[in-house]
Amino acid sequence: MLASHADRERAVDVLRAGFSEGRLDERELDQRVARAYQARTVGELTLLVADLPQGPAPLTSAAPVVPSTFLPAAPPPTNGKAVGSLVCGVLTLMTAGLTGLPAVVLGHTARAEMRRTREGGDGLALAGLVLGWLSVAGWAVFLVVLVIAGIAGAG
Repeated sequence: MLASHADRERAVDVLRAGFSEGRLDERELDQRVARAYQARTVGELTLLVADLPQGPAPLTSAAPVVPSTFLPAAPPPTNGKAVGSLVCGVLTLMTAGLTGLPAVVLGHTARAEMRRTREGGDGLALAGLVLGWLSVAGWAVFLVVLVIAGIAGAG
């Protein structure tokens, strides 16, 4: 296989490392570097560094590394109170509406924090708010009906 400029430079780097470690003298380094720059194949380069601890690194066809500039931005962390608001809002169905008020409080608190800290989870907080307010409204209607029924039954 024909040697590339990068292959030659890697071989020269190995030769220079061998010189700096005391494995080659200056005359031999100069001779081998000259032969490395004249080499036409990877085999010739391999012979130049075969007696040194490191050989030329094989060229791998790994996927190129994408600079972080071109990667999509990481999503912001989700606000924990937004998740709590949604959980409490969903649990209103199983707790007969008892977790509706915590869902509303957590939802409003989460949305205020998210505006300040740029965290994610606005949809979760909004869903918790809607479910919480529906629960609170359901309890209000239930209590109004009870009061009306109590007044009508007493009169």
